[in-house]
Amino acid sequence: MELILKYFPDLTQDQIHKFTKLEVLYKDWNLKINVVSRKDIDELYLRHVLHSLAIAKLIQFKDGSKIMDVGTGGGFPGIPLAILFPECSFHLVDSIAKKLKVVREVVDGLGLENVKTTHSRVEEIKDTYDFIVSRAVAVMPTFVHWIKGRVAKEQNNTLKNGVIYLKGGDLEEELKNYQTAAVYKVSDYFTEEFYETKKLVHLPIKWRG
Repeated sequence: MELILKYFPDLTQDQIHKFTKLEVLYKDWNLKINVVSRKDIDELYLRHVLHSLAIAKLIQFKDGSKIMDVGTGGGFPGIPLAILFPECSFHLVDSIAKKLKVVREVVDGLGLENVKTTHSRVEEIKDTYDFIVSRAVAVMPTFVHWIKGRVAKEQNNTLKNGVIYLKGGDLEEELKNYQTAAVYKVSDYFTEEFYETKKLVHLPIKWRG
């Protein structure tokens, strides 16, 4: 938790309470349904929570923004972002039911009223969103195909609507056809060694009606 406060010192008491409770809920539920590896659960704040919050160093979502987290897995980056941005709505989607069960229990345990979950493939979701976030569930061309038609037309934020993607390694090949993609080093935001190879990609996507 000290790690979160190191980079986000202005949290409200309610946010501090929720971020603290997060670890208890995940450790409890992970014993029943394994969604986070044993090593990662011991470093939950470093490897999952703070990593998710790198997005908040790139953009402060305006109140009322709609964000979909595709392939949310155990609830990352969606749940930490939902705690940080209580006036935005988050839709967490995954095709694996047991993972979403844990996500729902954590959301309920935290009392997060700005999160909804759907057990589905993203192609079956019909709504549109300001941003679609994810932690590297597929290479970018595949991901862009999945979310076709899901990006909203109206622009409300400082960044253009589109994809915000957390990924590691060399992205040159998979981004070569996306001239508008901007790549940011997570190590510019967080100094821990874990983030040395981690990247954040913003890909604006034009609305097509």
